Amino acid sequence: MQITSAMKMVSAAKLKKAQDAITAMRPYADKLTELLQSLSATLDADSGSKFSEQREVNKVLVVVLTSNRGLCGAFNSNIIKTVNGLVAQKYAGKDVSYLAIGKKANDAFKKTNKVIANESDVFDDLTFENVAQIAQNLMDKFVAGEFDKIEIVYNSFKNAATQIVITEQFLPIVPMESADANVNLDYIFEPSKLEIVEQLIPKSLKTQLYKAIRDSFASEHGARMTAMHKATDNATELRDQLKLTYNKARQAAITNEILEIVGGAEALNN
Repeated sequence: MQITSAMKMVSAAKLKKAQDAITAMRPYADKLTELLQSLSATLDADSGSKFSEQREVNKVLVVVLTSNRGLCGAFNSNIIKTVNGLVAQKYAGKDVSYLAIGKKANDAFKKTNKVIANESDVFDDLTFENVAQIAQNLMDKFVAGEFDKIEIVYNSFKNAATQIVITEQFLPIVPMESADANVNLDYIFEPSKLEIVEQLIPKSLKTQLYKAIRDSFASEHGARMTAMHKATDNATELRDQLKLTYNKARQAAITNEILEIVGGAEALNN
């Protein structure tokens, strides 16, 4: 009970910092993605970016985001279950590989021999620069044709008690529908749209992955705090039941001793 209570306090302290980071970042990341999709949708098919290229999907990479440690309820098992469901339903018969970000993801999928890399160390120093290297590696693999599609599966942070499993397409970029893209886009572009998109895409993709990892990081602490809170409550209940059992046993032992003394005294009197 003392251990779970201490872990709950530690996760609560870490959650505040992680929650502030993802809350501050979300509006920027969402707006950047929206802007990129809008611009991509207005470009001609011939002038589209290499990151928007739609190919026949044969080779798929699933980026799986979990935690490095357990004791956080169904946080990791929900992700693994979702990934297995995604592969079985959407990519049955395809060549599916995995990129593990989190030791639990690596442990779950390494037996398939399809884990191309384990980037669990990123949580030791979670900075944009470190995540940007992973994102750049994914972009290079997509452009080189090693994968036709890249998906990210992670827990999105809603609050300390609720995490929502999200499946998000990383590459190729999904443009907005033309009708939505042309709304409020009466701008003069300098430099050209294409040049802006080419510069925005790598930044946007790196930001998208960083946001997903930040989301997962905050969700992990929220899930662990909730799990440890429940564990502490359960341990408290067990302690109370045990104390009652001990008291009953002690009371029975004392009663037996009194009966023996009384019986002995009566025997002496007789």
